[in-house]
Amino acid sequence: MAITSCHPVNKQIAFRSVLLLSGIFFLSHVAAQKTGTVQQDRQLWLTYLDKIARPVLTNLANNTLKEKMPVFLSERVDNKNARMEAAYLEAFGRTLAGIAPWLQLDEGDGEEKKLRNNYRQLAAKALANAVNPAAKDYLLFSGTQSLVDASFLSLALIRCPWLWQQADTVTKHNVQNAFLLTRNTVPYYSNWLLFSAMIEAFFCKYQLPYDKMRIDYAVKEFTHHWYTGDGLFSDGMQFHLDYYNSYVIQPYLQTIVNIINRTDSSYISLAPTLDKIAKRYAVIQERLINTDGSFPVTGRSITYRGGAFHHLANMTYTRQLPPELSPAQVRCALTAVIKKTLEAPATFNEKGWLNIGLYGSQPGLAEGYINTGSEYLCTQIFLPLGLPPTDDFWNMPAVPWTSVKIWSGQDVPADHAVE
Repeated sequence: MAITSCHPVNKQIAFRSVLLLSGIFFLSHVAAQKTGTVQQDRQLWLTYLDKIARPVLTNLANNTLKEKMPVFLSERVDNKNARMEAAYLEAFGRTLAGIAPWLQLDEGDGEEKKLRNNYRQLAAKALANAVNPAAKDYLLFSGTQSLVDASFLSLALIRCPWLWQQADTVTKHNVQNAFLLTRNTVPYYSNWLLFSAMIEAFFCKYQLPYDKMRIDYAVKEFTHHWYTGDGLFSDGMQFHLDYYNSYVIQPYLQTIVNIINRTDSSYISLAPTLDKIAKRYAVIQERLINTDGSFPVTGRSITYRGGAFHHLANMTYTRQLPPELSPAQVRCALTAVIKKTLEAPATFNEKGWLNIGLYGSQPGLAEGYINTGSEYLCTQIFLPLGLPPTDDFWNMPAVPWTSVKIWSGQDVPADHAVE
């Protein structure tokens, strides 16, 4: 019987029952969060990684990516033909960049090692096909958008030396030729400077001829001209309230500067300042994660889902978290983001490819440059899988993150800007 038709006394009983059930649900939800084991969290991450990456790498390894991958474009697509052609490199470069640290790892239980060995084989074959001009799935490395995603591919090879070292001579030659094609593209005066710089950082890491000017120009524009304060850079001449500090700017800057400093110490003097900035932005990122794993929907490229926390994931993977962020609380926060952004039934289409959206299928959220391939930047949230299961990130008991602490009534230190 509906509550609206109850006798007045029964209404009170029913209302109290609803409150009791709500309380039980809330307590059980909190208990579930606190009792999740290391193995359960890591397995959840691996399950989603596999679900996202398998269609991309399996098909490219089999030379069927262009045949099998559906390419959905934004309703406001700015250049239909160019977006269609670039989508395949977008999917591959972004996916590989996200899973590269895990591919590099050797630790894990038997099932995880078996899964990783499978992915190593797929990644090696996919890379060979992607850069082979005679392959059906030879990917587009010329043109504007290709600069972006060639840089993600170069980042993947930086993060996973195993993949580069095991490649045969022909594949290595083809990779170099593919990356050299991107020098014909002049990057926009924005975070795009870092795309060119990352490709040159790849050449530098593997002791190949590289263009230091492309690196120096990008690093100095950001560090000398585009830092706005309190852990944030502007994206070129204008500041935008979006997640590009995380999608690209700070993870790229850290990676590039670290590679060059190991080669010629050019940016040693910048290291302490960049470290301070990066730690502050990591604190900001953790505080953006709501109690249910959602986060503010602001700025462009929001359909990159968990990719919005590329920086926090990268700081975790490189073991550079600030003292106020315990690895366990970051694990719990990122796990909540993974669940929230990937749990909606319409997140994947019927054949397992990502749909455009933040929570399910939401094509209206996409800018003109967004397509199916773009969505695979979400894999950047999986970077901590490159840490072994024995690392504190995975091995410490679950603890609440900042939003959970605050909105459950706990007292926490006040947040302050960093000068």
